Amino acid sequence: MNNATNSNNKIYYKRPYGVVNKNYTPAAPASADTSEQLVPPSDKDAFYFRALESQGIRLNQRQISAVRHIDGPILTLAGAGSGKTSVLVCRTGYMLSVRGIPPQQLLLMTFSKKAADEMKQRISQLPNIGQGVAAKIEARTFHSFCLLMLRRRGYKQNILGEAGRKQIYFKRLLRERNLHETYQPETLITLLSSYKMKMIAVPDLPEKTEEDRQLKLIFTSYEEWKRQLDLIDYDDMLLEAYQLLKQDENLLAMLQNWFRYVMIDEFQDTNTIQYEIIRLLVQPHRNLMVVGDDDQTIYSFNGARNDYILNFEKQFPGAKNIILDVNYRSGSGIVGLGNAVIRHNKQRRSKTLLTAKPHGLPPVYARPGNSDDEADLIVNTLLQQKEKKGRSFRDFAILFRTASSSRAIFDQLVIRQVPFIDYGSGESLYEQWVIKPVIAHLRLSVDRRNFDAMEAMLATMYVRPDQAMAFIWNEDKKQAKKWPLIHLTRYPEIKSFHQDKIKERIKLIRSLEKLKPEAAIRRLRMEFYDQFIEANKSGPALTEHKDSLKEMLDELEASAKRFDGITAFLAFIDEIAAKHEEMKRMKLDSSNADAVNFMTIHKSKGLEFPVVFVCGVSEGILPHSSAITAEKNSDRSAIQAGDNVGEAAMEEERRLAYVAVTRAEEELYISSPAYYRGKPAAVSSFIIHAYS
Repeated sequence: MNNATNSNNKIYYKRPYGVVNKNYTPAAPASADTSEQLVPPSDKDAFYFRALESQGIRLNQRQISAVRHIDGPILTLAGAGSGKTSVLVCRTGYMLSVRGIPPQQLLLMTFSKKAADEMKQRISQLPNIGQGVAAKIEARTFHSFCLLMLRRRGYKQNILGEAGRKQIYFKRLLRERNLHETYQPETLITLLSSYKMKMIAVPDLPEKTEEDRQLKLIFTSYEEWKRQLDLIDYDDMLLEAYQLLKQDENLLAMLQNWFRYVMIDEFQDTNTIQYEIIRLLVQPHRNLMVVGDDDQTIYSFNGARNDYILNFEKQFPGAKNIILDVNYRSGSGIVGLGNAVIRHNKQRRSKTLLTAKPHGLPPVYARPGNSDDEADLIVNTLLQQKEKKGRSFRDFAILFRTASSSRAIFDQLVIRQVPFIDYGSGESLYEQWVIKPVIAHLRLSVDRRNFDAMEAMLATMYVRPDQAMAFIWNEDKKQAKKWPLIHLTRYPEIKSFHQDKIKERIKLIRSLEKLKPEAAIRRLRMEFYDQFIEANKSGPALTEHKDSLKEMLDELEASAKRFDGITAFLAFIDEIAAKHEEMKRMKLDSSNADAVNFMTIHKSKGLEFPVVFVCGVSEGILPHSSAITAEKNSDRSAIQAGDNVGEAAMEEERRLAYVAVTRAEEELYISSPAYYRGKPAAVSSFIIHAYS
């Protein structure tokens, strides 16, 4: 092995495990020429670029070309860290200051309100523009634009948000149908959204299997509930707006005449319905600028499709194509690794990023034994970095592919009281609904009269927990039992065969006490729990969701493996819960807190951090097992575009790896656990292939 970067027995190396030679070439340094050299005083628009330079904005050759292009379609491929926002902002200023285009004729579409507000603010600070002019530019998210259109056409429905009432309704609906242990509301909401974004209406959903029919009934009930309460959700905004534009020719013509110049940010995140709305708006004048990176298309579950970038010239013949290929974010080693990772994708536009920072530290790699070793290494390295280099906690980001693969790091951060902002659910593994019943069984094995634990496991007995628990309480008041759960055998809704099952369960719980916690969990899973979470498996739909539940259970076993007794393991879980609550009370605010950024790779897109740790870069995690088996996985089949589902899924996973790598500004740490879910895991093929 090559030189280590620290002296622990778990260490980072200059090359990935299994790689002997460094065969990829780091990105070449970019030309230092900017508008100062490239735009001579004789150019008619030189005054504008001189004004930008006075504010410290110096554009490179390709950025200047994009800024100067006004009429006709243009695709601007913006590689990671290549200054796409600066190009959008400066082009807007160019149209206003140089070409004299009225601000009301500009429509700028983004994918977040924060991005839209930032654009307007930056535009207002450009030379000779100001807040008043910038305020007249229509800079909105797709949803905001569509809602405004609907309101002005008399649509008065209330908005049903992404969370809150929508999830509550799905939870209630699933409980009424006794499907609350089969599906999670979040999964169903995502699945329905993916259908709608492909313009597939609920009445047109498939009914091939029993599970297809079950899902269609659930979605139909949801649509009817919205109609009765006069509600629309975010997906409905887009669909209703599209239908309105198709039906109301006068409205469409008015918008086409009003917005003469349209710009779309993050074009790679565009889904079918958004793309069709764009096409309608720009049909007559074709003054469309789209900015995006096909290598960062990672939201297929939201309907995003990178073929809109790949086929842009077919839809808009004569379109100009400009590649922003200078990365201003990272050093050559990080940019070079990103290039080496993504070049293996076939469905992409060929581009190789250059770097404006030819120096910098190269990425380093670790091969920890398992997730817990990995967590120790990451947190130790982070704390050493903070002490030796004087960094703040906010300088660090820890990125992971799935929530289950982040369990060990979450535990370590909490136990060692490292402040962090969790951009996910904010819950530990032990708080997940699928985990709670297992822990409840362990608690009962050491405390048979733990009524809270009893209530937490009752759903696995196929009874209503609230009603059954009330019965147990009442019976125990009359006659206390060593095993209060035995009262359930006299529950009025219990049949004779069910009584035997309850007695068997008590016997099973009693047998756990002397086992090591890992063996106890495995026995619970083998005896009934894995079968329980597979309940109602009448079809292949939502395979990935079911696999994710098993991933979490496997990770629970991995956590338990470190303990010799159930009591010690439960004490650890309680310690995690207590310290996590203490950290929650700190009320860390993501906007100004000095805290580590802890998030999925998906959440990290568009962000950048001085130091990035990417964990779980092993086969089965990244690429995820759901992609490796995509052709057999109906969840993936439903969201991936193209004929070759397997290839499309793997290419999206590689894009995820590319996004993770390119978040780092100064230092990048990549770790690949040798064991995951109790089984050997090879170093991610994405990293190995980068060196081939």
